[in-house]
Amino acid sequence: MDFAAARASLAAQLGQRIEDKRVIKAISRMPRECFVPVEKIHMAYEDTALTISFGQTISQPYIVALMTAALELSSDQKVLEVGTGSGYQTAILAELARFVVTTERVSALAKRAEALLNGLGYTNIEVHMAEETLGWSVGGPYDAIVVTAGSPCIPDDLLAQLAIGGRLVIPVGSRYEQELCKVTKQRRRNVIEYIGSCYFVPLIGKGAWEE
Repeated sequence: MDFAAARASLAAQLGQRIEDKRVIKAISRMPRECFVPVEKIHMAYEDTALTISFGQTISQPYIVALMTAALELSSDQKVLEVGTGSGYQTAILAELARFVVTTERVSALAKRAEALLNGLGYTNIEVHMAEETLGWSVGGPYDAIVVTAGSPCIPDDLLAQLAIGGRLVIPVGSRYEQELCKVTKQRRRNVIEYIGSCYFVPLIGKGAWEE
């Protein structure tokens, strides 16, 4: 399979729907085949979510692009990702931001993603095992936070880790269907935008779903 050609085709396809050219450029150079299970490597550049292991998924490229674009990242900012998974979204963030902190509740996934990201040469990523409280408060405040699992609400613990003017992008809804929400933190009243329907595995932790 010609991965370079497939990657270019996917980026061109996404570029028709996503206006942020920095996001599309990051996707155009990211080897997604490294992040998918070997038995699904032929599907690496299909615009679809794929199961990885431990009941988790690597998100649909369009959703990755949509959520990343909504963060409005600049190269001097620090971002928190809740739910490392395969590490693909993490790597896209690391292409766009100064520093990425990412948390994962499944130890084997965290170790695998960290090894892969190190092997790809990223030096601006910290991978941590998730704790009961969502996020990674010691690294805050963050300019942006992205959550790659569905939550029943917008967690207060994550809002507390967001800088004023920062953006939180999170799927909110039931265990089976969510709406992508973008929350911009302001001093008096946060601004909430809804940017599309989606489906993610449940977000487990204090302020979200119980295991």
